[in-house]
Amino acid sequence: MSTYHKGGVLILDFGSQYTQLIARRVREHKVYSEILPPETALEDILTRSPSALILSGGPSSVFGDEAPDFDQAILNTSIPILGICYGLQLLAHHHGGLVESTGSGEYGSAEIQIDSHDGLFTGASNCSQVWMSHMDRVTQLPNGWHTLAHSSNGVIAAMANSDQSRVATQFHPEVVHTEEGDLFLKNFLFNIAGCNPTWTAGNFIDEQVALIRKHVGDGKVLVGVSGGVDSSVVAALMHKAIGDRSTAVLIDHGLMRKDEAKSCVEALKDGLGVNIHCFDESELFLSQLTDITDPEKKRKIIGNQFIYSFDRIAGEMGEMDFLAQGTLYPDVIESGVSKGKSAHVIKSHHNVGGLPEDMRFELVEPLRELFKDEVRNVGRELGLPESLIERHPFPGPGLGVRIIGDITRERISILQEADQIYMDILHEDGLYNDIWQAFSVLIPVQTVGVMGDQRTYENLLGIRAVTSTDGMTADWFRMPSKTLTKISNRIVNSVRGINRVVYDITSKPPGTIEWE
Repeated sequence: MSTYHKGGVLILDFGSQYTQLIARRVREHKVYSEILPPETALEDILTRSPSALILSGGPSSVFGDEAPDFDQAILNTSIPILGICYGLQLLAHHHGGLVESTGSGEYGSAEIQIDSHDGLFTGASNCSQVWMSHMDRVTQLPNGWHTLAHSSNGVIAAMANSDQSRVATQFHPEVVHTEEGDLFLKNFLFNIAGCNPTWTAGNFIDEQVALIRKHVGDGKVLVGVSGGVDSSVVAALMHKAIGDRSTAVLIDHGLMRKDEAKSCVEALKDGLGVNIHCFDESELFLSQLTDITDPEKKRKIIGNQFIYSFDRIAGEMGEMDFLAQGTLYPDVIESGVSKGKSAHVIKSHHNVGGLPEDMRFELVEPLRELFKDEVRNVGRELGLPESLIERHPFPGPGLGVRIIGDITRERISILQEADQIYMDILHEDGLYNDIWQAFSVLIPVQTVGVMGDQRTYENLLGIRAVTSTDGMTADWFRMPSKTLTKISNRIVNSVRGINRVVYDITSKPPGTIEWE
């Protein structure tokens, strides 16, 4: 058991869409959190030595046949418990209260009145805006419990037992729409549960370095690097743990941003001394993409060739015992690994392009407990440059899915030049870090233009910028008109082959973030 795991928070997931968000909010207070399936046995929970449990929300009714199974002994332990939404109803139902479906619930923003400012609501306002999302409600409290807050509709919004070792909210303190939600969680973690804020980047690095050395022993590790922050942090972490027994490999498929492969190698090799090698495989990739316009075919070709190239290069590297990759905690959750049989598998994740089943390596995934923002903090602690740490998400197929239609050397060069100008201006105007993802798309449409006294017939470029927290939903970024003007003028005047720029103002949904 890692030292930063002890005294953490375990979250039993009853199916809420906000469960990952609960885990993130807890970690923002430097307290380790882990999501477990609801059927986790008390014995398994006790082996983790948690300071607190959180029961998530969920779509079920506590008295319905579809209610998830769980070990009821959990509710009788001395471990402090916070119930959220369904978790509140579960606590009330288990302890003899009454939960009913009244035919009308509460959804969206609501106002609550705080009845008791002790414990969970220490320092809170008398009235507070919260986020509700429930159909059932508690109509009778268990014996010995009291109301902490009620909504403007008269619904019990929060409750607690006599010593507040069991507290619960009908609303969701983890969402940003609950104005004082962060305060409520902080009160639970530290005032009620007595958690210690030991979940820091420095502690994580020290612990992982020790674990890697123990796990790898005298073996050698191959690190697949894509140029993104996740794989770069893995490479830096492995180097810190075992030095040159870790070898990083970056495959340049010719579809990266301008000078991206070079800058990644320089940051890791020259900046941190990482043992990294770059292999130019662009001819192989581009030769297979000739005349391919269907985006799914592009993805498959690029993914397959990546596997073949990586497998071949790995064989040429000599005897390697382990493969390290940048799997993150959301990858683990979405693959259904951490939440057990009740989890829906959203997507499977293979961070090195889709690994062949017969590869001979044992996997090492040192970041599999981290969220993206935590990976960035670890990167800073390791000394990675900010330009690499704050890099926007970039698709595995690279510019292959940002060049609509045929992929040629000329079209790649045009898009690389235009996209570099776009990124430069976002940095110049201080907007880059306000945007979750920004990129350019080369569109196979030519438009008429006038440059000087000559008529032009050149390419159309689309530019996109969105704000998001996780990429599942996104809103288009309200780019200042002054910045848009600068972007358009500089691209059209500097990049031969583009004479018109358009800005994508579609949110997700209904659109996707990428165009292909």
